[in-house]
Amino acid sequence: MAQQVAGAQDVRTEDAFDVEAAARWLRENAEDATGLDAVPAVKQFSGGASNLTYLLSYPTRELILRRAPAGTKARGAHDMGREFRIQAKLSAVLPYIAPMIAFCDDASVIGSDFYAMGKIDGVIAGTEFPPDVTLSAEQARDLCLNFIDVLVELHSVDPEKAGLADLGKGLGYVRRQVDGWSARFRNARTDDVPDFEAIMSWIADNQPDDVANCVIHNDYKLDNVVLSSDDPTRVIGILDWEMATLGDPLMDVAGSMAYWVQADDDEQLQLMRRVPTNLPGMLTRAEFVERYCERMGLEMTPDRWKWYEAFGQFRSAVIAQQIYYRYYHGQTTNERFKAIGSLVGVAEGRLDKLIGTA
Repeated sequence: MAQQVAGAQDVRTEDAFDVEAAARWLRENAEDATGLDAVPAVKQFSGGASNLTYLLSYPTRELILRRAPAGTKARGAHDMGREFRIQAKLSAVLPYIAPMIAFCDDASVIGSDFYAMGKIDGVIAGTEFPPDVTLSAEQARDLCLNFIDVLVELHSVDPEKAGLADLGKGLGYVRRQVDGWSARFRNARTDDVPDFEAIMSWIADNQPDDVANCVIHNDYKLDNVVLSSDDPTRVIGILDWEMATLGDPLMDVAGSMAYWVQADDDEQLQLMRRVPTNLPGMLTRAEFVERYCERMGLEMTPDRWKWYEAFGQFRSAVIAQQIYYRYYHGQTTNERFKAIGSLVGVAEGRLDKLIGTA
């Protein structure tokens, strides 16, 4: 078993939990408790800024534990039971889900709900790929095409057959998202960021109807998939199902593209890059959208896509602001969250340029 896992670091003091209590509960409640009779060594994954993710290393087995962070939580966020259920259901119809081990809704164990799942071994990208992973331009293109095909596969899942027909609220997803994310921004705004009112008005006034209602991931990025160690162009796992729901598939693509910084983007945008989408051979955002819509049989034009691009950028700005809000109000001491606040202003500049609200 590997002694080091990329992205796994010592647990931050504010995110520590009672490891012995969690280990004891898992021994008593896991359907398969093989190899869980010891107290595991624990590391925390540094990526992500919402639900907390830990690596539990037993002598013969590794598990992933997910739990909510401390501090004020947005209504409906950090629902560990929901996240566990979605993956448990999808695992029967989609081959990219880690095996679910157990879900604990007894907050007396470690202070919050949590669940454990198996670890998918493979390559996970950060801002760059790990040093031992080098992709040629042809391989980078193949990765993009495979990444899109897996998203199409997810969007083609029959919610009824997967037992997830009750996951969403039906048509009207675009409208609910526009209203919801605007409300989230207003609730999380701090005095040192722009008010986004003109942008929110444009998004509301120009919103399209839903094109479909299907299972969507809602945070489908290169750092939320696991790639094969033998062939890093191939997706073998999808992680972080916190925001998954039933909704409009184009909104899922819009969310993905907000993080897709390409090689010819300006210097300011390059500073916001969190995944290696700038490598030679990687598809541009326009090529990604064209390929996805072609595979899904959806008609799209650049002018029509502008709304989805604007919404995706706005949504990412709200997520950044919610994270920064926690730092601003002293709910976390993670210095990485402090820098996220500056990204909100950058996002406003991008949106003003895109839709002409300056």
